[in-house]
Amino acid sequence: MEDYEISYSKEEEQTSILPFLEEEEKEDKTGQCSNVEEDWEEYKLEEELAGGGEMGNKDTSEGVGDKYDSSMESLERYLGDVNNVQAVKYTDRVCILTLQRNLKELNDIAKEKELAVQKVRDKLSTCQLRIKMLAKQLDCVDTEIEKEEEAGNVAALSRLQAMHGRLCTELEKEKDFELKIGLTLKENMLEMWQIETEQGKYEILLEQLKKDQEELEKQYQERAEVRIWKEKIAALQAEENRRSREKKEEGSRKEYEERHKKILEDAKRNHEKAVCFLRKSIARIHEKNAKEEAKTQEHMERRIQAVLSLKNSITSNREKLQTLQVWNKAMAFEAKKQEMKMREAILAEGGNVAKEIFLHKRLLEHEKEKQAFRELQKSRKIEIVSQILQEKASLHKQKKSQSCTKAIKSGGKLEDSLWWRMKTWQYIEKTWKRSAGAISQSRCSPTACSSAGVRTASVGEISEKIPHDVLCESDGDEKGRDDTLVEPEFPGLWSQECDLHKISEEEMDSKQMATRVVTKEIFEKKKEELQTGIFPKQIGSGHERKGCTFYSKPSCIHFKDFDVGQIYKKKIVLINASYSVNFCRLVGVSEWLKDFISIRFDPPGKMSAGMSCEVVVTFKPMINETLEGEVMFMAQTGSFSVPLKCTAKRCILALDKELIDFGSHVVGETISRTINLTNSGALGTRFKVQASAGDSSTCRTTAKSSGRMVTQHFSDCVPEQKVSDSPVTSVVEKKEQICPDHSEEVTYCVAQVEQQRTETSLSSSSTEQLDQDVLNSRSDVGTDNTRNLVELSPEETPVEIMLGKVTEGEIGPFSSVKLQIIFIPAIPGDVRAQFVIMFDNSDCKPLCFSAIGVSIDVPVWVPNPNVDLKICMYDRLYQDCIVIQSRAKATLRLKFEVCKELSKHMELLPKTGYIQAQSSFSVQLKFLPRHSLPEDAGSYFNEETRVLEVPVTILIVDKAKKVNIAVHAIVTTSDLEISPAQINFGYCTVYEAVQTNVTLTNKSILPQEFGFVGLPEFVAIQPNDGIGILLPLESLTLDVIFKADKAKEYSFELTCKSEFNRQFKLSCKAVGVHPPLELSHSLVQFAATALNGVSTAKLYVMNSHASVNHFTHAVPRIGNGEVAPVGPTSFEFCVPEDCPVAITPSVGTVLPGKKRKKDEKREGKKLSISITRQLVRDGGSKHLTSLYSSEQPQSEELKPDSDAYMAAQAFLMRSFSGRFEKFIIPCFVASGQIDEKKRSENLSCSPYNTLYLELHCPAVAPSVVVTSDNGKNTVNFGDIAVGHRMIKRITIQNISPEKLELGFSVLNPNGPFLLVRPVGMLEPGENKALIISFCPNENKWFCETLDIRTAKTNLTLSITGRGVMPSTVCSVEEVLDMGYVIAREKVTSTFKIQNTSTLTLQYSVQLDSLSSTRDKDQQRLPSFITSSLQRTEFVGTQNYNALSVFSIFPTEGEIVAGKSQDFIVTFSPDHESLYYSDRLKFVLFGKKIAHVIHLKGAARDHPMFVEGGVPLDVPIESLAVTLPTSSQKALKGELQEPVKSILLMLDYIEGESSPVPAVTELKVGAIQTAQFASKKNVEFSFDSLPLLQQKGFTIESVKGTIEPGQVKCISVSWLPPADFRADDPLLVTALLTLKSDIKESYRILFMAKVVSAYAPTK
Repeated sequence: MEDYEISYSKEEEQTSILPFLEEEEKEDKTGQCSNVEEDWEEYKLEEELAGGGEMGNKDTSEGVGDKYDSSMESLERYLGDVNNVQAVKYTDRVCILTLQRNLKELNDIAKEKELAVQKVRDKLSTCQLRIKMLAKQLDCVDTEIEKEEEAGNVAALSRLQAMHGRLCTELEKEKDFELKIGLTLKENMLEMWQIETEQGKYEILLEQLKKDQEELEKQYQERAEVRIWKEKIAALQAEENRRSREKKEEGSRKEYEERHKKILEDAKRNHEKAVCFLRKSIARIHEKNAKEEAKTQEHMERRIQAVLSLKNSITSNREKLQTLQVWNKAMAFEAKKQEMKMREAILAEGGNVAKEIFLHKRLLEHEKEKQAFRELQKSRKIEIVSQILQEKASLHKQKKSQSCTKAIKSGGKLEDSLWWRMKTWQYIEKTWKRSAGAISQSRCSPTACSSAGVRTASVGEISEKIPHDVLCESDGDEKGRDDTLVEPEFPGLWSQECDLHKISEEEMDSKQMATRVVTKEIFEKKKEELQTGIFPKQIGSGHERKGCTFYSKPSCIHFKDFDVGQIYKKKIVLINASYSVNFCRLVGVSEWLKDFISIRFDPPGKMSAGMSCEVVVTFKPMINETLEGEVMFMAQTGSFSVPLKCTAKRCILALDKELIDFGSHVVGETISRTINLTNSGALGTRFKVQASAGDSSTCRTTAKSSGRMVTQHFSDCVPEQKVSDSPVTSVVEKKEQICPDHSEEVTYCVAQVEQQRTETSLSSSSTEQLDQDVLNSRSDVGTDNTRNLVELSPEETPVEIMLGKVTEGEIGPFSSVKLQIIFIPAIPGDVRAQFVIMFDNSDCKPLCFSAIGVSIDVPVWVPNPNVDLKICMYDRLYQDCIVIQSRAKATLRLKFEVCKELSKHMELLPKTGYIQAQSSFSVQLKFLPRHSLPEDAGSYFNEETRVLEVPVTILIVDKAKKVNIAVHAIVTTSDLEISPAQINFGYCTVYEAVQTNVTLTNKSILPQEFGFVGLPEFVAIQPNDGIGILLPLESLTLDVIFKADKAKEYSFELTCKSEFNRQFKLSCKAVGVHPPLELSHSLVQFAATALNGVSTAKLYVMNSHASVNHFTHAVPRIGNGEVAPVGPTSFEFCVPEDCPVAITPSVGTVLPGKKRKKDEKREGKKLSISITRQLVRDGGSKHLTSLYSSEQPQSEELKPDSDAYMAAQAFLMRSFSGRFEKFIIPCFVASGQIDEKKRSENLSCSPYNTLYLELHCPAVAPSVVVTSDNGKNTVNFGDIAVGHRMIKRITIQNISPEKLELGFSVLNPNGPFLLVRPVGMLEPGENKALIISFCPNENKWFCETLDIRTAKTNLTLSITGRGVMPSTVCSVEEVLDMGYVIAREKVTSTFKIQNTSTLTLQYSVQLDSLSSTRDKDQQRLPSFITSSLQRTEFVGTQNYNALSVFSIFPTEGEIVAGKSQDFIVTFSPDHESLYYSDRLKFVLFGKKIAHVIHLKGAARDHPMFVEGGVPLDVPIESLAVTLPTSSQKALKGELQEPVKSILLMLDYIEGESSPVPAVTELKVGAIQTAQFASKKNVEFSFDSLPLLQQKGFTIESVKGTIEPGQVKCISVSWLPPADFRADDPLLVTALLTLKSDIKESYRILFMAKVVSAYAPTK
């Protein structure tokens, strides 16, 4: 029994609804104010517009103004009413809400209490009835006890006493229960009365509510009237606006017309101006054309003169031309003769004259074209050769210019000029021999330019050693070659130009003539070789390819830094770059390289375009010298070569600078500089640094003026100081200025080199004197204000510029050495020193460098004149100390000054000071850069590099001298930039976190520490919790993670602090969402799953929203929006199409307080995933399955079902290295019950309530794979007949390197699948077979999974099969009657069986007569002994010849699904019998009997038969064979007895309204046979007809004739006569006679009886 309690009071009701009333009051007040203000602003705007309309149109303003006044008055009245009504509306709304809520609750509680009272009353009445019944039973027991006591029955008495005690106990319990129910009834009645009392209190309020509602209706009517007024005013305003628009349009139209007129006038004026300008332009054009015509006339005159001169030259050759013309005519005449002869010959042979002549002409034209092409090719070759020679000459000239410098720098290698000339002649001869075959190959060389460059380079190196006269001769030879190529074919207009380039023979000596003759002969030979070497053109796609047809990679074979005795190999690739098939073969290498270079090249044969072949070049150096040459090949399109170069190890030494400028320094300081000596070669050497000879006599200039002038003097000298670096370079520079002509320059340079080589007595003192002269001249130009130049002797000059510790040592290959130079100023003035670096390697030339400096004599000096403050930031104080030294013998007063531009940023303290004699003084430097520094500093600050250079002056007050020092600093900012400055996270559920990226950039060039401080609990910053260090100008990407803790709108700022305590803000916004549903896990991490494996995870979808009370718990809502309704909530998981994940079920509904369980499965590699729904209900839970598959990429060219595709897939599976994938699946949430068929079409969901499920799916390579059936993991048995078993073998292989122990999952023991033979162990690479059988027992699909478990991964086999129930349809029902047949004849019949199942059926046909148990069955008692109901024998009469009476074809086979099979049954009896029978069984798969057909037939010796009635004989024949004697008697003409008796039963039904005679049939037939074809028809007749008619029998046909093959049905009816007794059946006999080949008689027994219509039938 449940107790119902209620505690309700008006005070609690008011307390509970108080917050709601306050909110409603605020909303109503704000609504009132806003509505009134909006209405007032709207009408105020309308009034202003109306006033404007009055100003625009005075005619219509009066009427409209009256309307406006009246409308405004009425509007004010209505607005006042609206304010009053709004107050009433507020109280009405409060009352309505409270009354509706209270009355609804009271009514509900009252109904519940009434129902509870009714239940309690029912229980009370039931209890009272129970008490009465127990009281009656107790009285009855008392009376029985008295009776038994009187009777003395002790056993019954004890039983009754026990029953009495039990009844008393139950009666007491019922009475106690009655009391409790009564109390409960009273309490419930009291509560119900209280509720009714409360309902009575609200009756008055209900009446008041009705009145308030009437007032509200009135208010609504008044509002409607106000709206009507608004519409009217709006219409007036629209009319006024329309009028104003019309006025504006009229004004704009007028303005447009005025502008149009003005434009027309302007156009006319412009036209006049244009006409004027056009006339002037035409006049200028005419003048220009006249000038051009004059020029053209002059040009034509010149051309006429040229033509006339050409005519004169032609006239001079006219005789020759006439001779040629006569010769041409003779040749033409001869050709005609030949043509006539050819025609006659062709006609004589009977050929086609026109065709042969045409072909002959075409052949001649082709020959002419071929000849022209050869001439053209020769001319083009000559042009190419001339171009090559010209290029060679130009390169040779360039090398000449370089040879001068190389010859000057070559040192003292060649001392004798005569030996030099002889060596030059030898090189010239060798060069021409080497290049004998190179000119013809240069046209097709793949590296023509490079090879030409190499050859010219070698010639250029040789030319370094060639004397001046030889160089001039070679230059003249080049010009001679050009002249021979430009010589015209016919002398004419250009004959005079050739004489311009001729050189008189008198100017040449004997050596020059000999050189020219030799070179000219060589050139002629090369020219002939080029002209004879005709190669086919490269033509492809209608275009001729020019250039080389083979490219080599690399383009040059270069052996660098080789060692003698070692072997080096390099491989090059030759690529056919022509348009057609080509070939190449190796010709050889240069003659001078044959001892060192060997080539391994296998000719590839014909090579298609784009194909390549390889060549291996082996180099075995024997001498340590640089070698150059080429590897020569021959192709179908010409020869080509690949340049080859071998360079020995050598030292390549260089200095990073040749002049060290120390600048200006005070006497007494020590300054150090370094210079780098670099060896970029592969050979090391020893070096030694020493001062240049005569360096002690360096010129010095002592400056008596200020140090500023000296500094300026030396700064002017420094840029031109390079002139005096070395004597050689100075000579070269001088000669470049003197000899602008290149040829003269080269000649002079060579002469100077010879002079230097022959006259080696150039002393070092003269060189130094030259340096001093240059230095003095430079200093004179730059120091005009210098007064006294004092030259010091070497003895008086101290060593101020000296070397450091490192003066000699070893420099290795590809290394560098730092050399230190120290400057210690001792005497004021300029200081210069020269140093020479000598090397042990004789091939290395000495290197020279110089050092200069300026010494200043000031009483004070600063040890560190350059104050470097490093990197400074704005608004930060930096300090440093400047130490000042004094060499004076008295106290000096110093004043410290900073330039005015930087006085706001830099300060020296103290500003004035005294320094004691020969002591030091410290000044404090303070630097506080402001942000205005770039503007204030001006030129002292570089904004691009942000480098600040501040000059600071130390002024000696008494002596008017100053010392300049420089303060250097790099000023940078300390800003941190956050991008973007504002983040909007959007809508975020409380079950997930939203991440966004921000970029934090350090704008400073110093590293800065940063940290986000004071972060809210719902925000996290990663990495390292938002704390770190930013390098200079570095940008760092930070992840800002926001996780809402409840549903509301968020707006907050994140603070980033730098190490300098600067704060940078980041504004953030977000909206928290609390969805109605939640997931137990938002992240599912699957274990590492092999391909074709399965992983499962479980999670829940929960609906915890059961109440809308937001004070007790968090309620689902979006931000500060409405609370989601309580009720069933639906969800739907939307898996993307390309995501290999399937969720089952993906749609469902969760009731409040319930949850749905989901099983998520991740499957390895599935090519096609079908989402299967598996719903398992358990109370309020459901299972949800998610299938994950790691798919491999599918081929688009192969079909997924093909064997090639499966093989490729198996290969990819074996080579699979693993993969990790992430999937995020959205889950949409909507309130309400979902229709799973239509899914979410009938519900609307908010995208902000979407849940997200993240899946982490690692896939690994499997340990075991299936190798059978192309690696398919699906075992499909297909369609199998129910009850039959099929076995399949599945081969698995261990592809892991470990031995595996296999385990198997358990298949359904009651299912059709059975693992016949499992596998225990698998060795690495071993294959074994599993045997699985399938035996379906139902007509349906079966599907199971078999997990093959290993230590690391699982392999899942999907086993499917379909049990099919075989179904067939037979065209014959149960009996196939073959009819009557003449004995010893055959008859056939056909029936059809159709396969209606989807399975190919194997069948067999069996006959009982041919059964193996037939002999056993015959040993039993004959069937005729038993009753007909107990007979089970279906085999009837059989043939005497032991052959089967019935035969069928075919007896076994297959019927394809949907097809049918025809069966032929043959009936062949060998004697007469009416009881031939057999049973045919149609058996499927050798087991199941699908159809049973009874075969029947009858045989007669004669072609007639009678059928019908009740058989009176036994269907089983006697075992003895009896001859038919009746036929013999018939032949003798004797009367035969009836051979058969036939009983006809007729039952007349009595009691029906209309009497219906009893009817039966008798069939008489004639058998159609070829044996009795001559016989006539069969005749029949009945006897004893009067008797039959008397007894009431009527026979339809008494006699008749039956044709062969026909059956006559004779109808027999019976009506009982008047004297018939119903209790005595009637029996009448008649004789039926048949006549055919014999005469037969049948005794027909007519038995009739009367049956009552109401008699019960059994």
